[in-house]
Amino acid sequence: MLKARKLQLERHFEPVFAPVDLDVAGGELWLLTGPNGAGKTTLIRLLAGLLRPTSGTVSRAPGPVAFLGHQLGLKDDLTVAENLAFHQALTGAEAPVESAIAAVGLEGARNQAARTLSAGQRKRCALARLLLAPAPLWLLDEPYANLDAEGVALVDRLLAEQLDRGGACVMSTHGALRPPELPWRELAIEAPS
Repeated sequence: MLKARKLQLERHFEPVFAPVDLDVAGGELWLLTGPNGAGKTTLIRLLAGLLRPTSGTVSRAPGPVAFLGHQLGLKDDLTVAENLAFHQALTGAEAPVESAIAAVGLEGARNQAARTLSAGQRKRCALARLLLAPAPLWLLDEPYANLDAEGVALVDRLLAEQLDRGGACVMSTHGALRPPELPWRELAIEAPS
């Protein structure tokens, strides 16, 4: 689904991280780990095609890719339901908005403007987009951030469902925030030598 070969990005003529090789197949979950500033977000953005590498290559299988970054892409003046309906119209997704709202536990906030949501509710709204337009490959940057224990369990469940249907995921995470019951592979992001 995704291959990276000798992937690298430079900032101010210095590499952000050591060259990365990655092979992601269907049914696999890859965790990008490393300290703050190691380049996890940069690597996710490179894999998504949002940044151009200084060297190396990225190739993805044909089909949609779902990207969820630190900036959640919610329109503050739209409600939860309106944000999801907008995403649905933009992507041509056919999954029902109400089902996605229920799946992420936002029924009580469906008519709230996004600007009034807590950080955890905003993350849940963004996660609901993964349910509207299923993609074989997910690229998630710190999906557990701002979530309570129930929200963390929600992410674990969504990941399990993605892997069960043969999808794959590459996600960045810190330390102990790892799906406990899912098989995963780790790529530790290292400083260049």
